[in-house]
Amino acid sequence: MRILHTSDWHIGRSFHGHSTLDALRGVLEALVAQVTAHDVDLVIVAGDVFDSATPAAGAYTLLTDALRGLADAGATVVVTSGNHDSAARLGFQSGLLREGVHVITDPATVGTPVTVHDEHGPVHVYGIPYLEPVLLRGAWPAVRTQADVLAHAMDLVRADAAARGGRAIAAAHCFAAGVEPTPHLERDIQQGGLDIVPLSTFDGVDYMALGHIHGRQQLSPRVRYAGAPLHYSFDEGHKPRGSWLVDLGADGLGGVDWLPLPVPRALTTLTATLDELLTDERFAAHADEWVRAEYTDPLPQRDPMRRLLSRFPFCAEVRHVPIATRADEVRTYAERVRAARNDAELVNAFLAHVREGEGASAREAELVGELLEERARVEATA
Repeated sequence: MRILHTSDWHIGRSFHGHSTLDALRGVLEALVAQVTAHDVDLVIVAGDVFDSATPAAGAYTLLTDALRGLADAGATVVVTSGNHDSAARLGFQSGLLREGVHVITDPATVGTPVTVHDEHGPVHVYGIPYLEPVLLRGAWPAVRTQADVLAHAMDLVRADAAARGGRAIAAAHCFAAGVEPTPHLERDIQQGGLDIVPLSTFDGVDYMALGHIHGRQQLSPRVRYAGAPLHYSFDEGHKPRGSWLVDLGADGLGGVDWLPLPVPRALTTLTATLDELLTDERFAAHADEWVRAEYTDPLPQRDPMRRLLSRFPFCAEVRHVPIATRADEVRTYAERVRAARNDAELVNAFLAHVREGEGASAREAELVGELLEERARVEATA
């Protein structure tokens, strides 16, 4: 049996204020083409299908089209909910979906598989929706953390799989021990101070398809994250986009290969002075990319975004990252004030303090001197 493992579509997410629906549609169409080209039997979408618990109408349309395309390509599709999804909204239409598309959002179904067959017999697919410990304590009294709920869920999976016999795979949405998250991107899954699920929790199945982390990761040959199919942050721009193609043989896990997906628009971070960013030819090749511009001028510049957009139409973020360092870094501001011998030096100490060591320029010093002289004349005649 051939399985495609994907996750974290985040339909409806914006990128620095720009809609990603059209870009994601193109990527998911490429994924559907891969299902056809590689004769995929089963597609697993491991959570965070939507980016919001209240997705807009266009997000539902894109999901419907993607699921229809996967089913038309001949694959059985198993979708689970993630921590970004509203289980109720994602699952409300599951009963209306065509045969072969299964949307799993109800914790009560954990341990009940979707069973598919190949020439070697049955394969039991256990979808584990995102599980919120505080909402499950009535049904699962012993759970307090994410590690607890996943351990209980996998106990149910292992017990059912042992009773049925045959091969088993599972899908879940969580932080697993050993992963490397993207800073400030993946929303914390945390209850009771513990957000890490031990890798041993996933023992007992032939393959574990995980979601939540946006970059592909292999925690063991049979436990993997596929990551998101689209870049949603500059911090993940270096991470490849794609899915895992898993071969399941008569005796369990066979080969696992990475299938790359197209990147609609590359992401790049450019660092230089603002003038260099606007004029230097070495940056010309990035005109059609998403750009995060980091300008290194000692002082903030006027309207940097407007000026950068004239050269980089897809400039999405501007940061001021001055490379100047404070010349008297060991001195506190109070020490600088006490060391000032006159008002002009006091103003210069303040400017150096708030401008990363950059004191008054010659013209600024001239203006400060004129203002101080004017103040002295007014005080003298008062």
